[in-house]
Amino acid sequence: MRFLLNTCRAYSTSFSVVPRYRITQLGRVGQIENARQVFDELPNKTVDSWNSIIAGYFQNNQPDEALLLFKKMPEKNIVSWNGLISGYIKNGMVSEAREVFDKMPERNVVSWTAMIRGYVQEGMTGEAVSLFWLMPEKNVVSWTVMLGGLIQEGRIDEARRLYDMMPEKDVVARTNMMAGYCKEGRLSDAREIFDEMPWRNVVAWTTMITGYVQNNRVDVARKLFEVMPVKNEVSWTAMLMGYTQCGRIEAALELFEAMPMKSVVTGNALILGFGQNGEVAKARRVFDQMKVKDDATWSAVIKVYERKGFELKALDLFILMQKEGIRPKFPSLITILSVCASLASLDHGRQVHAQLVRSRFDEAVYVSSVLLTMYIKCGDLPKAKLVFDKFSSKDIVMWNSMISGYAQHGLGEEALEIFQSMFSTGMVPDDVTFVGVLTACNYTGKVKEGLDIFESMKSKYMVEPKTEHYACMVDLLGRAGKINEAVNIIEKMPMEADAAVWGSLLGACRTHAKLDLAEVAAKKLLVIEPENAGPYILLSNIYASQGKWNDVAELRKNMRARSVKKSPGSSWIEVEKRVHVFTTGDIRAHPEHSMIMKMLEKLDVLLREAGYNPDGNFVLHDVDEEEKFYSLRYHSEKLAVAYGLLKVPKEIPIRVMKNLRVCGDCHTAIKLIAKVTEREIILRDANRFHHFKDGICSCRDYW
Repeated sequence: MRFLLNTCRAYSTSFSVVPRYRITQLGRVGQIENARQVFDELPNKTVDSWNSIIAGYFQNNQPDEALLLFKKMPEKNIVSWNGLISGYIKNGMVSEAREVFDKMPERNVVSWTAMIRGYVQEGMTGEAVSLFWLMPEKNVVSWTVMLGGLIQEGRIDEARRLYDMMPEKDVVARTNMMAGYCKEGRLSDAREIFDEMPWRNVVAWTTMITGYVQNNRVDVARKLFEVMPVKNEVSWTAMLMGYTQCGRIEAALELFEAMPMKSVVTGNALILGFGQNGEVAKARRVFDQMKVKDDATWSAVIKVYERKGFELKALDLFILMQKEGIRPKFPSLITILSVCASLASLDHGRQVHAQLVRSRFDEAVYVSSVLLTMYIKCGDLPKAKLVFDKFSSKDIVMWNSMISGYAQHGLGEEALEIFQSMFSTGMVPDDVTFVGVLTACNYTGKVKEGLDIFESMKSKYMVEPKTEHYACMVDLLGRAGKINEAVNIIEKMPMEADAAVWGSLLGACRTHAKLDLAEVAAKKLLVIEPENAGPYILLSNIYASQGKWNDVAELRKNMRARSVKKSPGSSWIEVEKRVHVFTTGDIRAHPEHSMIMKMLEKLDVLLREAGYNPDGNFVLHDVDEEEKFYSLRYHSEKLAVAYGLLKVPKEIPIRVMKNLRVCGDCHTAIKLIAKVTEREIILRDANRFHHFKDGICSCRDYW
């Protein structure tokens, strides 16, 4: 009988515990409806089961439902009241928690500590301190929570006084105090606490090592790391990141290879470390060797490629990531949007935009700004305007992007309209705003408007002009043939003229045949940018036009001595979500070069029938006549346009990007190509956009 009675008691106990445990588990995994069903079906609901379901509602961010259930409880104990306080605090409702605390029939140390913790979490340290000193009794947890609050607020000396008052200091309290000192850079005080600890766990060791790392004492951190009795993943990661942060990547790699278990976190840190130091190939090697990768791993390599100018590789890796079923998260998507903007990969940009919309990330102003920039750089100005108009709370970055976008596309009137709208909303323009506005005036020949806006920058808008604003003005006046006025602007600059300013003057002097002044500007550029081939080539042609062959020879000698080479022209086009790159004169590098050759031959015939004849705008290329013709025919933008004519459907614009400024001959040729083929061609060069249609360019040849 006794055996049977004991069995019955055991069965009864398990019967009450199992449903409560089931309710708790379902609540933790977000299945609160199922948890409620289990609760409702209980024939006899204990206080513990009530407490469990209420806690579940709080965990699932449903505090109102939790309160309703609390009020229905037939019987409450102190755990119930404490659960209500903790639940409110977890939901950031510290005022409601305090109301419950104040009307509790009785309180224990858990009640007081929970309320203090709530104040600390909300940054209300003053209220936490006041309540702490009212506590009738305190345990080590109470002291540690209050200590953490003071440290969190940077009140490190007050924290130390509290620490010294603690009747009992456990390893958590000691470690917190140590971490506070490390955060403030007081490593000797932190080390003193560390050395005095009667017992140290792996967290204490790692905290001290991390403190040294964060304060650039990596060698001291390594010595402590070597004598650490037990190391875990966090310890190894802290030490490895210390090396990556201070640029000692080889030491980081050595440590990584010595790790007994290589975690994803350490692999990711090493990838970013190599990337920050420009060692892209090594970053990729670590990525390829990692057996386990998460989204952050893929994002790290994509970020490295994007930052170091390997946009095509970044895009290829993003495509591979999706093929392998890895769903990109927010950081990866934002990085790829920047890549799409650089490459003008509109198809992939649209795809990423759709993913951001599905995840509702597009509602953030930062994301909208990145989307806006992507569409502008891809040449889809109508879509950019839709993104701009849709977002009501525009920040200065969005306004500036839209103004600059219109400017780059040669739409000066629209840019000025956006500027006026921006000002009417009360948004204060900054220096970037005026670069966009002056560029818009520059690209559309609005000299008077540009002068008026430049003069009003300081007087009306309180924005001090910088070198980039002066460069815009020199370019604006120079393009209009007002060379003397441009020189006056430079002479009146309150700062030293930079390469952009002298480059603007040089371009104007070349256009308007002011060779003596062009020589002065070119020589200034040689001093400022001795590795840039452009000024050498321009100056060489100026000397050649004046018959100064000895000067030409000397200039070329200097170029060879300094290993200065002209950057090769390259253009690219996206076809069916794949980016095709073309380099001037290197047509055979493309697998479909024979088809492209036939299209070029067809275009030659059509253009000559239309009266096109190369006008010899190749004096700047410094090649003989035969090479001129070859270079002319196989300029990278022409190769990309020819490929676009072959592959892009007729109803879709052909979008081509070039790394340099489009040459005069290609500009003329593409206008005619657009006319004879009845296609719309959008070309983005290093300076601006050109929209070709019906034999006309949006720049109106003012470029």
